[in-house]
Amino acid sequence: MANLRDIRDRIGSVKSTQQITKAMKMVAAARLRKAQERIMATRPYAYNLRSVLNRLALSAEEPNRLLSTGKKPDKIMVVIVGSDRGLCGGFNTNLFRYIEDEFKTTYREYLDSGNLSLVCIGRKANEHFTKRGYDVIERHPGFFDDLAFEPTAEIMKDALSRFMNSEYDGVYIAYNEFKTVLSQNRIIEQLLPVTKVDYGIEPVHAMAHDQGTDYIFEPSAADILEQIVPLHVNIQLWRAVLESNASEQGARMAAMDNATENAKEIIRVLNLEYNQARQASITTEISEIVSGAEALSQ
Repeated sequence: MANLRDIRDRIGSVKSTQQITKAMKMVAAARLRKAQERIMATRPYAYNLRSVLNRLALSAEEPNRLLSTGKKPDKIMVVIVGSDRGLCGGFNTNLFRYIEDEFKTTYREYLDSGNLSLVCIGRKANEHFTKRGYDVIERHPGFFDDLAFEPTAEIMKDALSRFMNSEYDGVYIAYNEFKTVLSQNRIIEQLLPVTKVDYGIEPVHAMAHDQGTDYIFEPSAADILEQIVPLHVNIQLWRAVLESNASEQGARMAAMDNATENAKEIIRVLNLEYNQARQASITTEISEIVSGAEALSQ
């Protein structure tokens, strides 16, 4: 059995760890609140921008290269949004496992032919996929240290440039979509060329179209599309980054809460062990005293 000093040291060490995890939980909770506010403010704009784009695509007489024609891409780029820091449970592990499973099934032909490249946002994504030999063409470690729209727009600007230069004819994004504090949806969705996506809402434009409302675009719908599609893909990437950030904070808060509760249980067990060791030590000392007194009396 461990001596009393060792047990006391372990109890002190676990208590110190418990204070750290409790503080990290509080910090994550505060950041989660801000992240939720940002994503809730961004979602309606992103979704309705998509509905406007859909309406313009229906009205445009000229084809737009950034809009999907139904043709299967030959070479694709996947933007993976991970995190910069750990201690967030299975946030990164589950996402990366899902992505690799998709690469080996849905995107197997691109992986086998070398026509799949990655852009990694966050240190964890970069470390994971670089170590496993994937073709990582861009790395953005420390991205979440100062989360802002401008760096996100620069990443999308580069992806758009590569798409327009025919380096890639498909751009996808993989991320954790925020659902609740304890759960996330792991998603891989296409950014370029732009496809019609149903977000489960009925936009004003769609309702007006069903009622026979006709729109006059000035300038033409095709000209407006040229301006709105780059804005749309920027906003969709920004939304994905915010979703991932909120999911990360929620996962970290839950992980630190579990760690705090586990530390409490470990302290309880160590205190029990300490009391048992202390009682055993006292019993041993009493036995020695009684044995010594009996020896003296004889």
